[in-house]
Amino acid sequence: MTSKFSINCRRCNRLAEFLDDLRVKYPDYHNLPVPAFGPTDAQLLIVGLAPGLHGANATGRPFTGDYAGLLLYETLFKYGFSSQSESVAADDGLTLINCRITNSVRCLPPGNKPIGEEVNLCNSYLSQDLTRVPKGGVIIALGVIAHRAVIKSQGLKLSDYPFSHGAEASIPGSKYLISSYHCSRYNTQTKRLTSDMFSDIFITAKSYLDNFHD
Repeated sequence: MTSKFSINCRRCNRLAEFLDDLRVKYPDYHNLPVPAFGPTDAQLLIVGLAPGLHGANATGRPFTGDYAGLLLYETLFKYGFSSQSESVAADDGLTLINCRITNSVRCLPPGNKPIGEEVNLCNSYLSQDLTRVPKGGVIIALGVIAHRAVIKSQGLKLSDYPFSHGAEASIPGSKYLISSYHCSRYNTQTKRLTSDMFSDIFITAKSYLDNFHD
């Protein structure tokens, strides 16, 4: 299944029907699959889990308007990948610089928990995103599901690439995968992920981009 991403995608019946119901409850929300955001030829690709109910599902832009986006966009701005430190709406003027953001699952799942079949059905869209990352590019996977989705999209064995915060690996196409705990409210409020830990991920990514030689 390799068709081009469309916001009218209905591959996953459970997710499509869930969004249908939400259009009645939240008629002003996006309530559709959320496209990737940022230049298609960016050297840095951020891979998240899925849209949040009152975040990307509402605004139509990844990590925009929800708690998880606070640390992400602040960090992107800090390291020169974003024009603004806050992302509050799709029309707020923010642009990404040499960076693109996508999700493992493009639709909001009930309870913020996609099932394995939904991750698999959406995986070809992620594969397309990774194909666009140029040689020497970096992929940052936020959380174990995103990490595994990236590995699967490359046809690699999950057992050869275990997830841990700060895990680094070379993947096909002379690209580099760095994995991080997800910047969710739970992880940041419990200090499982601190701003310094998150910054270290981007320092590593930036160093790799700066030092790559074909």
